[in-house]
Amino acid sequence: MNQFAKRNFTFAALLLVALLQFGCATTTKAPTCPADRQNLPDCPPLHAIQDSEIERIYEYRTWIPAKEMTKDPIALGMNYEIPIQGAKGKILGPDDHGAIDSLAAKLWLIENAEHTLDFGYYIFTPDKVGYAMIGAMCNAVKRGVDVRVMVDSLGSMKLGRTTLAALKTCENKAGFMRNEAGELTTRKARVQVIIFNAVSKISTSPNRRSHDKLLIKDGDFHDKAIMMTGGRNISLDYYGLTAEGEYDPYGYRESEILFKPAEVENDVTIGEISAGYFTLLYLYKGNLFVKPVNTVQALRLYSQELSRASESLSGVKQFTLLTPHLDHMQEYMTSGFHPSDVMLAHNLDNITNKKVARNAVKNLEKNPNSILYVMDRISESNVGTETTRIVSPYLFLARHKDKDGNIIIDEASSIRAWLDEHPEARFEIITNSVLTSDNFSAQSIIDMDTAPRLLLDQETRDAWRALKAVDETESSLTNSEAWLRQVNHPRLIIYETGRLDSSKLGEGTTSYGKLHAKFFTHENGGFVGTTNWDYRSRLFNSEMGYFFKSDPLAEELNDAFDQLIKTSYRWGSPEWLELRRKTTEIKGMKGFSTRHQRKVYKTLKATGLHWLF
Repeated sequence: MNQFAKRNFTFAALLLVALLQFGCATTTKAPTCPADRQNLPDCPPLHAIQDSEIERIYEYRTWIPAKEMTKDPIALGMNYEIPIQGAKGKILGPDDHGAIDSLAAKLWLIENAEHTLDFGYYIFTPDKVGYAMIGAMCNAVKRGVDVRVMVDSLGSMKLGRTTLAALKTCENKAGFMRNEAGELTTRKARVQVIIFNAVSKISTSPNRRSHDKLLIKDGDFHDKAIMMTGGRNISLDYYGLTAEGEYDPYGYRESEILFKPAEVENDVTIGEISAGYFTLLYLYKGNLFVKPVNTVQALRLYSQELSRASESLSGVKQFTLLTPHLDHMQEYMTSGFHPSDVMLAHNLDNITNKKVARNAVKNLEKNPNSILYVMDRISESNVGTETTRIVSPYLFLARHKDKDGNIIIDEASSIRAWLDEHPEARFEIITNSVLTSDNFSAQSIIDMDTAPRLLLDQETRDAWRALKAVDETESSLTNSEAWLRQVNHPRLIIYETGRLDSSKLGEGTTSYGKLHAKFFTHENGGFVGTTNWDYRSRLFNSEMGYFFKSDPLAEELNDAFDQLIKTSYRWGSPEWLELRRKTTEIKGMKGFSTRHQRKVYKTLKATGLHWLF
């Protein structure tokens, strides 16, 4: 990846440092068993061996309480620039086929893990898909796979402590881990479950969330490692399915990426880097380690939860729409991957940063691995001739001031200035409309602040915000030459998803779902990850994703972008204005919020609440 310099530092060194500094006090010794140990469930078979590599992996995967750590894992992750790695990648796009492939892939990765599994998601919903995942992970630990699970305390609030504790009890029937050669070892597999930044802990800041979505199969085993990230959470509506297994036309449209290490093994692989990142986030001091309660009533509830998980797994795998994708998954995981240079980026610094707006520039420089920092380096290295394409469900443009009131960041002005300096460059953005958005507060910022700041001059912006919703289509403003000239900027285009033939408007049969994908492309590279283009993702949330350089992968993302354009209207166009007018006529919150979008925006700005969206 020519826009990044190679690093002398390897992530394996970071993990070594972490081990030395965190200590190993919590790691238990392999059991010492009597001669007839074959009959004891906690004792390894007679032919099991003690494998040094498995011991190392077991050790650094062990949960360590904050009081036993001498160094901050978040600081460790910020202090080192992650190296670029060779890998092979594959895109799962925002169409219906990609959504079902995503569910099939997750189940396949869990059911085909041989050594380790790392599973971390912001939203983990206890619906049929959520319970199916629990059932699959329970089966994994029983066959000797060491499992780590992390969910966010607010995002996964519906997933009760009882369900997570039930998953933890699966290790009571755990098998023994196997080494790379497939030999049984003396280390028994575990399920370690973490609630990120648990609200029950006094030190918790409710604004600091793990928005990460990461699934890693066999991360430390080069030939077997596969990792998956993107915007999809663990919930039925992210996979286009109902609880009965039928097609759900109103679900989320998402994007994800799969990576496997390159054929030639590097000093450290993308699998090890990903597992290392998971480890650092997993050990954050605000996290809560889930422990089952050993009472008769609790054990009965755990048993009921695991029965439900087993039944859900069996039921989901019988979904008519899913079964062909599952049957095809073995081939899917071995074909269609493209060589790529890859770099993991993260926003671990967001968890601990102070004065997030005022010190935005300083905070950005503290973490050389941050998503925005890497994007800035890419921008500085390009020649200004390429097209940059961004997809984000929530689209905010930062405007920060220092303590003296001086503007230190104004992204709208920066983008316009950059385009003026590079007359061959082009920006294209796709986001939600009032019809497809799942967050009317965020949408009010997009339509009353983000798009106007990018496209309109100050006078036109003020006039647009002063309009009444009922006047938008007939206004002299939106029919003026100045409006048409500004919203039709030749090199700065904003699309919003949804069209007039939507079934929600009663005049068609097409459903446009809810756009939730997060990616961007430029030249021969791009990024797929978990971060939205909003304040919460930039300033407060832990986020992650992969930058890549690969013509085929960039082409796949551009194809996805082109398909999204076909489902969208250009911001400010007559069709877009008519879509807004039609949406105001919808009963319920969607119509109400569209009619009152300007009031919502003014309230958010006046109260400072726009920072929360």
